[in-house]
Amino acid sequence: MAFAKQLFDRIRSRRTQLGLAIRVTVAAVAAYAIATALHLLLPLWAVLTSLIVTQMSVGRSLKATRDYVLGTIGGALYGGAIAILLPYSTEAGLLGLLVLAVAPLAFVAAINPSLNAATVTAIIVLLVPTMHHSDPLASAIDRVSEVGVGAITGLLVSFLVLPSRAVRQIRASAATLLELIADAFTELLAGLTRGRDNDALHRIQDGIGTAMVGMNAIGAEAERERSARLLSGPDTGPLLRTVLRLRHDVVMIGRATVVPLPAEVQMRLAAPLTEVSTVIARFLRSAAAALREGVGAPAIHPVHVALQHYAEAVAAVRHDGLIRGQPGDTAERFFAIGFSLEQMHQNLCDLDRVVGEWSEASTDKSARVAE
Repeated sequence: MAFAKQLFDRIRSRRTQLGLAIRVTVAAVAAYAIATALHLLLPLWAVLTSLIVTQMSVGRSLKATRDYVLGTIGGALYGGAIAILLPYSTEAGLLGLLVLAVAPLAFVAAINPSLNAATVTAIIVLLVPTMHHSDPLASAIDRVSEVGVGAITGLLVSFLVLPSRAVRQIRASAATLLELIADAFTELLAGLTRGRDNDALHRIQDGIGTAMVGMNAIGAEAERERSARLLSGPDTGPLLRTVLRLRHDVVMIGRATVVPLPAEVQMRLAAPLTEVSTVIARFLRSAAAALREGVGAPAIHPVHVALQHYAEAVAAVRHDGLIRGQPGDTAERFFAIGFSLEQMHQNLCDLDRVVGEWSEASTDKSARVAE
């Protein structure tokens, strides 16, 4: 029983990937069946196109379909035109046409990668007639028809079979980033009093950078869905910007905590720093869980209290003159930590508001479904 539950939990954690696998399979089978029923010359291209346009989210499928269809039409028109206008009868003539077809389209694709399909299509339009003894115009029409069948099939499957919206993926991506930021924040503040594991910190920072790239890509897909009126709920912009600002806060704190504080200052600030680290990390992880599960935002009041305690401890340290006489770079880092925490406090308040908006949207959606 425990094994079955564990297996179910693992499958559930990969439901997005499982859904993509099912959609790709359905799209490939459907595209082949339709292409065969229509007696297309090469059903293979319909199947391959359906695989290309069936992506992780509807927004990504829309972009893949647009890019692939535009590239195919452009390549078919160009390849067909030069084959008709510049007929050849020898291998040398065909090689010359290939150069004329590939060079300009490869240059265009290098400038605009979304048109990569144009080069491939032009080559197919030129070479397929030599294998099937057909004319270039028929080859161009066949190619566009095959790609059209595959693109339409893949796009319809993306909409109808276990559709995955980018808005759902952006919740998971933002949640992962918040957890990584919490880990990095804890490790950085620990370095002020006990030193820190730089290898572990580098791994965390690398993970944050990779996750940021992924989240920004999903954000673009979500906006594409919004433009197509497929997305409802909060704007993704505030969430993306808030998480990015929190990442910048961690970078600033990292620069300010390169070396530990002086021993006497450490003793005075150890307790409030531990409280700040624990409370803020807990808030970030709770916010991550709230985004994933669509529940209410966590209470931010403990963050206010912890930072107030830290501010009072800092004021006491300054009042007792513990910073006077310290090297300039030490005093600079001491004040930079306080400034960075103030900035992070503001961004955590923004995060509290944003997570609340996303939670309300989830609640409203659930209520509509129940009705």
